[in-house]
Amino acid sequence: MRQKVVVAVSLILFGYLNGVGQEINKLTKEEKKEGWKLLFNGKNLSGWKTFNAGNVTGWKVVDGILHNSGKGSDHGGDIITGAQYENFELYLEWNISALSNSGVFIRVQEKVVDAIYKTGPEYQLCDDEGVEKVKKRNKNQYTASCYAMYEAVGAELQPLGKWNVTRIVVNGSSVEHWLNGKKVVEYELWGDDWRSRKENSKWKEHEHYGISKKGHIGLQDHGGLTRFRNVKIKKL
Repeated sequence: MRQKVVVAVSLILFGYLNGVGQEINKLTKEEKKEGWKLLFNGKNLSGWKTFNAGNVTGWKVVDGILHNSGKGSDHGGDIITGAQYENFELYLEWNISALSNSGVFIRVQEKVVDAIYKTGPEYQLCDDEGVEKVKKRNKNQYTASCYAMYEAVGAELQPLGKWNVTRIVVNGSSVEHWLNGKKVVEYELWGDDWRSRKENSKWKEHEHYGISKKGHIGLQDHGGLTRFRNVKIKKL
């Protein structure tokens, strides 16, 4: 009995030390009632596959935390959920290393393009301060932006090594980006403003970019190390 109590206390303490009030990669009773589902079980890559391919390679799970390869490339390494989602709220926590760059994609389609970012709009993840010292970027290329489309306004990142909280709410054409409890981006897919921005962006020649009304959730392995935990989704 004493051993069970010690284990339970250790798990709770582990959660608090990692910045959450519960054991990581677990749903509360309330969350289950609300319809939340885990996308990452904290043990393996079950439910995920490589974009345009099969089994996941390069990614690994360390002490309940999902790590990308830390290398990345434009073609290969990005992962997607096996299931597709239309309207949903996505929640995840992430922690990025110095000079690293990653992203979260929505409504991704396979077998139509050779790179994930040519199909699904991206919620950018980046070491903004570090990268800015090396390379100047447009405002819509910073963390929490809809990459190369809509800039994040008022986004406040945690220091390197600390966990950030991302929420993405997708309902029909409406998309919201949240970072650490604050809504920083809101846009409408397929409207006049969206089409104008796409026409004047790097996506101009990519006919499949942002057109799908349903698709996979994607995580990017683009450059440098990014860690993920508490990845969960609720259908709307």
